[in-house]
Amino acid sequence: MPVTTFQRARRYAKTHPLALDAALAAGVLLCMLAGSFLEPHDPQGASWGLRTPDPLSLVLMTLGAAALVLRRRAPRTVLAVTSAFSLTESVTGDPRAPVAMSAVIALYTVAATTDRPTTWRVGLLTMTVLTGTAMAAGPLPWYAQENLALFAWTGIGATAGDAVRSRRAFVQAIRERAERAERTREEEARRRVAEERLRIARDLHDVVAHHIALVNVQAGVAAHVMDRRPDQAKEALSHVREASRTALGELRATVGLLRQSGDPEAPTEPAPGLDRLDDLANTFRSAGLTVEVARADQDTDLPAAVDLAAYRIIQEALTNVQKHAGPGARAEVSIVRVGPHIEITVLDDGAGGRDHEPAPGGGHGLLGMRERVTALRGTLTTGPRYGGGFRVHAILPVQTRTSASPAASADAAGGP
Repeated sequence: MPVTTFQRARRYAKTHPLALDAALAAGVLLCMLAGSFLEPHDPQGASWGLRTPDPLSLVLMTLGAAALVLRRRAPRTVLAVTSAFSLTESVTGDPRAPVAMSAVIALYTVAATTDRPTTWRVGLLTMTVLTGTAMAAGPLPWYAQENLALFAWTGIGATAGDAVRSRRAFVQAIRERAERAERTREEEARRRVAEERLRIARDLHDVVAHHIALVNVQAGVAAHVMDRRPDQAKEALSHVREASRTALGELRATVGLLRQSGDPEAPTEPAPGLDRLDDLANTFRSAGLTVEVARADQDTDLPAAVDLAAYRIIQEALTNVQKHAGPGARAEVSIVRVGPHIEITVLDDGAGGRDHEPAPGGGHGLLGMRERVTALRGTLTTGPRYGGGFRVHAILPVQTRTSASPAASADAAGGP
């Protein structure tokens, strides 16, 4: 966009305020000089005439205009100096000389650079002193139009300066509000990105850890019996292939969430839930882990987030049993509906005292469970069982803030 002459002038004025004030002082001096040489009431009957101002008036006008060069650096001092020149002119010189114009500009500057109460006090004081002195001690009658004009111009200067200050403050407030809103949006965007990264990492861990654990077990079985029982090794390799195929499918579904909306290659398969619990238990049974499932949830229709969290908690708990409980371990999974909550418990009778908690640089299974439960405002309890084994107990709300299905409401009321 081309820069116009006006824009260049504004830019120069902002970067060189002293030059702007010097130009303003020169303009004010020219206006005062023009007013001092003009006679609005010519005695010969003309509308305008010429007159010769007093030398003192010329000196006072020059000094008053020169003082305006420093109006930004010391506005109140400049107002006091120009007001003194105006008082001197109104008492000792020609009261018709417009020396007070410099005082009006100085009063405008004070009003534009200070607060409103100060503007009222300084404006009233300047108006009263200048006008009162001119009326009481000046050579003209108190009701002369020059005195009334002085009263009006000082009031206009104070009002105009206050209006400019108010507008600047309003524009600055809008700018600060916009900048604050922009910072808030950026912080919110960063927070959402961090939460999304954490969610994706948690889902990838749940998918990969479960299936890789099964693949590891089956591959170990196949290697152990490859020479003596090739049929059993073949069956183990078949389980490896099935587990890897399932893992690839779930990874594809998870990675598909990262695709842009409208991508035709993005998968549309729903996230797993408790309706696939039997298939999940069978995958562990095929790996040699004894899993018993007991459900007393009255076929509760769970929200998608709760259903997925319940599935992932059971999946991760059974994966930990597979990895840590040792050979011959048994796992029990129970799902019970208790009022407005659903309780999930996974028990095993593996080696007592083993540590499921992630070591430094280790896994994040229990941490992922806790994050899922906390996000749904539920509770999670994990720890060793008395006499050996481990216990995972999660309590999840049947309804979340964003879902309240009619079926869930009916279950909460006690009816199927």
